[in-house]
Amino acid sequence: MARPSAQDYGEFYHTYVSMVPENDILDAFSNQTAVTLQFLDAIPEDKQNHAYATGKWTIRQVLQHITDAERVFAYRALRFARKDHTPLAGFDENGFADAARVEHRDWVDMIEEFQMVRLSSEHLFRSLNEEEMQRKGMASNTPVTVLSLGYIIIGHALHHQRVIRERYL
Repeated sequence: MARPSAQDYGEFYHTYVSMVPENDILDAFSNQTAVTLQFLDAIPEDKQNHAYATGKWTIRQVLQHITDAERVFAYRALRFARKDHTPLAGFDENGFADAARVEHRDWVDMIEEFQMVRLSSEHLFRSLNEEEMQRKGMASNTPVTVLSLGYIIIGHALHHQRVIRERYL
């Protein structure tokens, strides 16, 4: 199956989709999950509650954001794959981050939570055929295909890894 085209998702998501090197979504899930877990495991304990500037998220908040956003994107993919044409609202990522209470959570538990959410997403996408992957819905007032949501999931995590590397570590 080919990568999504720019017409398959909103312009805002181009950065995420373009970060995924694989041309097959299932290969991308397999490869990039391992990369992400290795990256998270290597973050030193003394950096986990670090924010690079006042008002910016800590690394713990970034990890929870990645996990929360993946849940939202996978939910959208499920709805659209199942032919639900109900337009889906966006979500307030800052509101989610403020409400998540991550400062005292166990880091290993947070990584395991991400890993389980990712495994669930991977199983969802493995269960879909080409027709289901090409189905489209409206999310955040923007048309998006199921396949694009898979690339967005992976690219979103890669984007935040880059931000952590460049600004936090």
